[in-house]
Amino acid sequence: MLFADRDDAGRRLAERLSGYAGIADGLVVALPRGGVVVGRVVADALRLPLDIVVPRKIGAESNPEYAIGAVTEEGDVVWNEAERRQADPAYLTAEVAKQKEEAARRLATYRAGLVDRTFEGRTVIVVDDGVATGLTMRAALATVRRGRPARTVVAVPVCPPGTLVALEAAADVAIVLELPRAFMAIGAFYADFPQVGDQEVLRLMRS
Repeated sequence: MLFADRDDAGRRLAERLSGYAGIADGLVVALPRGGVVVGRVVADALRLPLDIVVPRKIGAESNPEYAIGAVTEEGDVVWNEAERRQADPAYLTAEVAKQKEEAARRLATYRAGLVDRTFEGRTVIVVDDGVATGLTMRAALATVRRGRPARTVVAVPVCPPGTLVALEAAADVAIVLELPRAFMAIGAFYADFPQVGDQEVLRLMRS
């Protein structure tokens, strides 16, 4: 195992991100749900505010955990075009609609009562608990870039070497702690990787 748990991953990411500690325009943005656990640790260590961005994975029909696309908050889709061409169009239409609805629900739930979110002119550090295909992170970055940030930084504990190339193309800076060549599910790189529920995200967003 590379990480004890998401808190451990967050602490180790924060060490690599120490140059951003306390910067006036800084903002940590996490992907729910598991990324918010990592993001809370990073934000606290760097003395920066925490917010979220809510893309949603489009999983393959035969293997929902394998991303073939991802929906942005705005409803645009980032695709693996080869996988898209092989998929059933009716399935894709239904799944995109379903994930757009879930993204809207999560955004409304998790940000209820918080001040309006703004990325303009800021250094936005986008955090998750790991990246596999990179499609969901690219969708998150698409939302952040629409807000005209000054700089985008991707910071994740683990991803495959090939995915890092895509992250470096999508962000100004990409920081990855571990790049295992034999990449399985993200949870395989954690000793403790529990499911994270809505209530935990709400607690972390307001702590």
